[in-house]
Amino acid sequence: MKFISWNVNGLRAIVKKNFYEAFAAFDADFFCLQETKLQEGQIELDLPGYHQYWNYAEKKGYSGTAIFAKEPALSVSYGIGEAAHDTEGRVITLEYTDFYLVTCYTPNSQNELKRLDYRMTWEACFLTYLDSLKVQKPVILCGDLNVAHQNIDIKNWKTNQKNAGFTPEERAKFSTLLAAGYTDTFRYFYPELEGVYSWWSYRFNARKNNAGWRIDYFVVSDDLKDRLVDAKIHTDVLGSDHCPVELQLS
Repeated sequence: MKFISWNVNGLRAIVKKNFYEAFAAFDADFFCLQETKLQEGQIELDLPGYHQYWNYAEKKGYSGTAIFAKEPALSVSYGIGEAAHDTEGRVITLEYTDFYLVTCYTPNSQNELKRLDYRMTWEACFLTYLDSLKVQKPVILCGDLNVAHQNIDIKNWKTNQKNAGFTPEERAKFSTLLAAGYTDTFRYFYPELEGVYSWWSYRFNARKNNAGWRIDYFVVSDDLKDRLVDAKIHTDVLGSDHCPVELQLS
């Protein structure tokens, strides 16, 4: 099975670029999006053979997630069951016979870390949610998790330690997630590989200079490790400030 996850940073914009071409080329069984930035009825995607699941933020032009799946889900849920966290369209969960698939757009701690406290609360609630799924069946989590975990996951780690996405607090929460029985699939296959990122600022020619961050992930519950085939980061696919990431499972 092939899974793709992509923060498209505005679906309506990328559809005018290369979205359909990339979607067709990947031919994934599951294609997950973050930051769709639209409301219901603002776009109709022609994706023959796929079932479409959407979660919209209440705020217009903000956040939002989607999953396109070749097989219909047994059940679908939106959000994490916490009213304080479920107005921004950040999470979709699809249930299948052998696993849950969760796509997530984690809240950004923002400039001057003005949303860091909220982010910490979110992280705790989200892990509780994942664990509630994991006791039932294996979990596949993907999305823009808005954190570069290790120094090798960011080009300029020394100068970014007080910036959103690389604070000690955010990195510690990701460590807590892994310690709770989850695996970062890219690092499972490539534990020491450097210079491979999934997001680049639009400023300072960051992508051209590969001054990036690895903040887009496939994380699986440890009971799926024996089914892992490969994990990829498609740095050559343009159209967004993020590139797609991939997971292959047997």
